[in-house]
Amino acid sequence: MFYLGPESPDEPDLARDEQVARDWPARYRTLAEQALDPRLRAFYLAGVASPETPLAAVPLVAMDFETTGFDLQRSGIVSIGLVPLNLDRIRLADARHWIVRPRARLTPESVVVHGITHSEVAQAPDLTRVLGELLAAIQGKVVVVHHRGIERPFLDVALRRRIGEGIEFPVIDTMELEARLHRAKPLGFWRRLLGQRPASIRLADSRIRYHLPHYSLHHALTDALATAELLQAQVAHRFSPETPVAELWK
Repeated sequence: MFYLGPESPDEPDLARDEQVARDWPARYRTLAEQALDPRLRAFYLAGVASPETPLAAVPLVAMDFETTGFDLQRSGIVSIGLVPLNLDRIRLADARHWIVRPRARLTPESVVVHGITHSEVAQAPDLTRVLGELLAAIQGKVVVVHHRGIERPFLDVALRRRIGEGIEFPVIDTMELEARLHRAKPLGFWRRLLGQRPASIRLADSRIRYHLPHYSLHHALTDALATAELLQAQVAHRFSPETPVAELWK
């Protein structure tokens, strides 16, 4: 995932976000009736786990995007990484990675971050060309991300610009799960006066707390794998395979 500059969303206060569990199966039924694009309709018709389903029984897929920037209206998706998983296994053999041509300008700053060059982008397909494969790979699954302010809204905006329809789907946000623990209470006056800072909930720093290995950042497939491993560690340490998915998804 690409974060750059002072507008970087790497330290949001997600612990204060609403905790209402959405009835996603019902929402999918409504969206299936409204969808015009056959690929999008098939995605919704595949359904999703009910809110009370134990995490151990929920099909999951970790997803990560590299983008040209953070501004939804001026930036675009450059690459997509998908890694299917459950609580016991990460299915690397079924992982997917696409480089796609954004409709936003590829900036020199973003090239430095994710390493995807102008020549690679020039030869890449538009997102529309891989949309069917992408939706088929995530349909029926709950998507796992590290910061839901990136993947879901970026994909929604990208589809609205291309097919005239957006997309909705449930996500488990590993950053928000860390925020629940480390941002539940703000630092007191004296701790701030002494120079203490809130615990970082960025992907790499969160992984360190669970003794997960270091990976190079800013490759969509590697970051998706890192997010998948982080979720498995979070559930093992702080939740249970029997925890209803509604306690984690948004």
